[in-house]
Amino acid sequence: MIRPLVICLALLAAPAQANPADAARAAADQLNAASLALQDAEGRRDRVAALTQTVQAYEAGLSAMRDGLRRASIREQALERELTSKSREIAQLLSVLQTIESAPAPLLMMHPSGPLGSARSGMIVSDVTPALQVEAAVLKAQLDEMQTLRVLQESATETLRNGLNEVQTARTALSQAISQRTDLPQRFIEDPVKTAILLDSSETLEAFASGLSEIPVDGSETEAPFNPIAKGDLPLPVIGQVLRQFNEADAAGIRRPGILVATRPRALVTTPFAASIRYRGPLLDYGNVIILEPEAGALVVMAGLGQVYGAIGDVLPEGSAVGLMGGPVNTNLTASSLAGSAPRSETLYIETREANTPVDPSSWFALTKE
Repeated sequence: MIRPLVICLALLAAPAQANPADAARAAADQLNAASLALQDAEGRRDRVAALTQTVQAYEAGLSAMRDGLRRASIREQALERELTSKSREIAQLLSVLQTIESAPAPLLMMHPSGPLGSARSGMIVSDVTPALQVEAAVLKAQLDEMQTLRVLQESATETLRNGLNEVQTARTALSQAISQRTDLPQRFIEDPVKTAILLDSSETLEAFASGLSEIPVDGSETEAPFNPIAKGDLPLPVIGQVLRQFNEADAAGIRRPGILVATRPRALVTTPFAASIRYRGPLLDYGNVIILEPEAGALVVMAGLGQVYGAIGDVLPEGSAVGLMGGPVNTNLTASSLAGSAPRSETLYIETREANTPVDPSSWFALTKE
């Protein structure tokens, strides 16, 4: 394992920082570690695996950076509102502090009512002064924090832009490395005639997946990687949030036996389990689709990719890259980008099937929904 990537993954495993500025700095450290990992991956024998991990590290770092900047922006706005609402109190506080500081000591000891009034006023001042000092310290801390947050957001522009450019370099290198890969075992050789007939005769994804499971796998060169799978705790194949759950109706009232995950353009899609590729390519109106067989009688369908990797019959180890989401590559940072609200404009449809029947993907994957 390359050392920079170890550092990056350790940062990913660390608990979220309570301070938005600290969280953004930690994210910048993740991006720096990913940059070192990209340089190291060029000379690795297992270059595909190294580049896959590097792209994942970049994407996690960029996501953390956006989240840190979003929290920093929210905190700065809250501080600004708080300071604005207290502007009159602040002005009075500064006036009192300046008066106390500039008044001569003998004058401060005098009182119109004589020595007793002076003593009483001294006691009041001694009681009030610590509270004023505390209030002044709180105000100074808030002003310092706002200044820190503003400087942080200004410097984030270059960090984010570099990260976005470098992750594109890593994605391109990964695509090239995969196209040149010759070390994957093949479970079977595709029968293009049978695949073409099935494509022409299938009007739905359900029909295609059902027909695919019935095509015999002839000419096997190696056994299928049917290892035990930790179903229920598997990570999603892509960084994103679940938009629609299993059989949940969309805006048009249509229900699909799978989940829909919102993700950012060009996000990397991986397989969280060892599997063989049963199909990859365009399918109906789903865009690019890849169908994996992780165990006997089970298929995992992923649809909506912009680019798919591998060949039908390939045996993929756990964590292998299977494609990239579509969408434009945009490194022009807007105010919303700096605020951490870059849109998740792409969607990945995931369907899990057992014994030729769709099952709830939550029985496979650990799902979260925002």
